[in-house]
Amino acid sequence: MANQGTCLVAKKCGGCQYQGVAYKEQLKKKQQMEETLLKKFCKVENIIGMENPYYYRNKMHRTFGRDRKGNTISGTYQEGTHRIVPVEECLIEDQKSQEIVHTIRGLLKSFKIKTYDEDTGYGLLRHVLVRRGFKTGEIMVVLVLSSPIMPSKNNFVKAIRKAHPEITTVVLNVNDKKTSMILGERENTIYGKGFIRDELCGCTFRISPKSFYQVNPVQTEILYQTAISYAGLTGKEEVIDAYCGIGTIGMVAAKHAKKVIGVELNGDAVRDARMNAKENKMQNIEFRQGDAGEFMVAMAAKGQNVDVVFMDPPRAGSDEKFLSSVVKMGPKKVVYISCNPVTLERDLKYLVKHKYEVKKIQPVEMFPFTEHVETIVLLSKGDLQ
Repeated sequence: MANQGTCLVAKKCGGCQYQGVAYKEQLKKKQQMEETLLKKFCKVENIIGMENPYYYRNKMHRTFGRDRKGNTISGTYQEGTHRIVPVEECLIEDQKSQEIVHTIRGLLKSFKIKTYDEDTGYGLLRHVLVRRGFKTGEIMVVLVLSSPIMPSKNNFVKAIRKAHPEITTVVLNVNDKKTSMILGERENTIYGKGFIRDELCGCTFRISPKSFYQVNPVQTEILYQTAISYAGLTGKEEVIDAYCGIGTIGMVAAKHAKKVIGVELNGDAVRDARMNAKENKMQNIEFRQGDAGEFMVAMAAKGQNVDVVFMDPPRAGSDEKFLSSVVKMGPKKVVYISCNPVTLERDLKYLVKHKYEVKKIQPVEMFPFTEHVETIVLLSKGDLQ
């Protein structure tokens, strides 16, 4: 594989733990970690790697500030600090998105836009977020400001779009709090629709600034297709998609199932999910806002059952309350998608103790050059053919 050069800020940035490690070696390390933690449950399949592990992230974020000489810089916070490490090129982020950030940085002086200073609270531009639809090519630029008033905003948009006509929407996000959160509560769309669309596994999804959407679209298709094939759907099953986000995996499953219920705590995500189901003309999926565990306990109490539960929890894994609700409901199959093998091991122990059997484990490479790895596990209750 061609070497794409070395990252000049790897040690300071801390975002990629495997910079400088050959890609085959990275995959080997991840496979070993998975086997150490999970092979006691069943055989761990070989990790599915990427053909091209560079520039894969469809979402990028840059923090803006000034260096000691007063020059405008854009980059990322040094790990564990609020010191900005200037980043000119990142080897894992979408190249077009990086070009857009460079253009924005170059325009600030002529538009007299000052970057925000965390210590004094002065300045306007805090962060820039760029999201790109991998299949559609649509691009969203989010300018995170410390105040809702941006002088000459329309001319600023014209200038960015003159350099990058592919940009389909520009959103102002107001973050006027002293916080380490990137996005604030208030948003104002100043160009386009305020969201972009992308396609995944034959479904269309709308992505707004705060939507959770997997950052590696090539591998996400592999991840979801593997999860669906593990579920073995025939069109007769009732399915729950727990921690469903904007409804991605649930909608892919709905093409092969009788009925899908997606459950998600985040209200914005549920709104996006309902919109996505409508746009894809899906009649057999519904979304509920709430705690997935409580929802399933209530279903089990009414004697309602489902055939398959998909669960895709955050890095902290699931909790005992949710896992016990799975056990109470007793679906024939559980398809667990995990982004943290350590918490996955803990949760599998619980399910195995409660009469579930681990049938298949498939690691998928989603984040080259980092230590993270996604894993799909099929668990079944009773004898599955």
